[in-house]
Amino acid sequence: MNRDNQWVKYSDSQLKELNDLAENYKRFMTAAKTERECVREAVRLAEEAGCRNLEDVIAKGESLKAGDRVYAVWMKKTMALFTIGRLPLEKGMRILGAHIDSPRLDLKQNPLYEDTEMAYLDLHYYGGIKKYQWTAIPLAIHGVVAKKDGSLAEIVIGEKEGDPVFCVTDLLIHLAAKQMEKPLSKGVEGENLDLLIGSRPIVIKNDSEQACAEKENVSDSADAGDKKASASASDLVKKMVLQILKEHYDMEEEDFLSAELEVVPAGAARDLGFDRSMVAAYGQDDRVCAYTSLDAFLKVRDPEYTSCCLLTDKEEIGSVGATGACSHFFENTAAELMNCCGSFSELKLRRCLAASRMLSSDVSAAYDPLYAEAYEKRNSAYFGRGIVFNKYTGARGKSGSNDANAEYVGWIRRAMDDGKVAFQTAELGRVDVGGGGTIAYISAAYGMNVVDAGVAVLNMHAPMEVTSKADIYEARNAYMAFLTAQE
Repeated sequence: MNRDNQWVKYSDSQLKELNDLAENYKRFMTAAKTERECVREAVRLAEEAGCRNLEDVIAKGESLKAGDRVYAVWMKKTMALFTIGRLPLEKGMRILGAHIDSPRLDLKQNPLYEDTEMAYLDLHYYGGIKKYQWTAIPLAIHGVVAKKDGSLAEIVIGEKEGDPVFCVTDLLIHLAAKQMEKPLSKGVEGENLDLLIGSRPIVIKNDSEQACAEKENVSDSADAGDKKASASASDLVKKMVLQILKEHYDMEEEDFLSAELEVVPAGAARDLGFDRSMVAAYGQDDRVCAYTSLDAFLKVRDPEYTSCCLLTDKEEIGSVGATGACSHFFENTAAELMNCCGSFSELKLRRCLAASRMLSSDVSAAYDPLYAEAYEKRNSAYFGRGIVFNKYTGARGKSGSNDANAEYVGWIRRAMDDGKVAFQTAELGRVDVGGGGTIAYISAAYGMNVVDAGVAVLNMHAPMEVTSKADIYEARNAYMAFLTAQE
């Protein structure tokens, strides 16, 4: 059951549509490197398309009818969007569910320290990473700092031209003989994934020097020239960093306690290859599926069944917490939605969830001929051959898997063929090599039909991941076909 490479089949109009989608996608990926940024961009796009905040609808006591579009956000890191369908919600929804968190490096709560006149931020990696991949590359800091007075400061450092960047250092090859003997998993230890942020000590003047400096209106510490720091002072580089944080971000050291700062690769999403057929970007697992799901949702305006785009957090660490798919956010929001439609009851909510159909929009592993031993060629995903359906995920003996039933997969096949969508099927590598999971099993617990469907990715969980523009295009079209498919 070979699948064709779609690049040779596209018309000029399709190629234009594909390239326009890819450009919009790259802009999204450049602007949205954290969950909060993804939600912010999704809200912007949703409001431009006429979606209203469900909270406003509830506060005004308004009702919803077929064709109305609303969204709900929880803790600024997860959201659900709905277009009310012509059929009652009790008949079920068509749900596109993706996650918007990605592997990264997080700051610890007490992160700032100095060692041998170099200042660092102490980090804790988030999600599954190859630690050595995060050394010796330019990194940026994204996130928020919550102050005690209730204010929230947004921070992005390392993305604009002229911004400084940061890095995790690595041992030079000349001294790395013992390091090179270690297995890859031990070559860089987690506790050594600390971010280098400064090396310049602050200049501490004595009282007479300070008075002189004030008299001469000297404000820049660089103008102090060859003045020597006090011999009794310590952590002068750290103090310099703290001074900069105070001047530029009104941030004290204790503010780290209530900060949510993520260290991510610096730089924009880019075309990859002489032919510009691919996209290179951080965080495509799983924002490539999140963006294409959102774009498909916004393009389908008069659905028979209520359409939903669910964007969740925390998938990379088990979908836990108040913003993960295991929380009751989606169920609670569905209840609020039914109430605004005048049809809520606990029984009807249960019927709605059980009758719903879902695509767990998550990425799959693209076949890499340089590492062919990890794949089974007949059951692998390939660049340019369309969206990938994974009937089951999990590891080895399907542990931790959602295994879609045959009837649902048959319905999906018909929906894709009717929509003239290119699709392929795959497993995540050889049976005993590894595996992975998605949010599919969580939604399946309601009794709904769920199957994984997403874009094939090279370098998954690396600081730079690679996708095919053809697969991005086919995924968006597949999600639209799913939302509009007939029973």
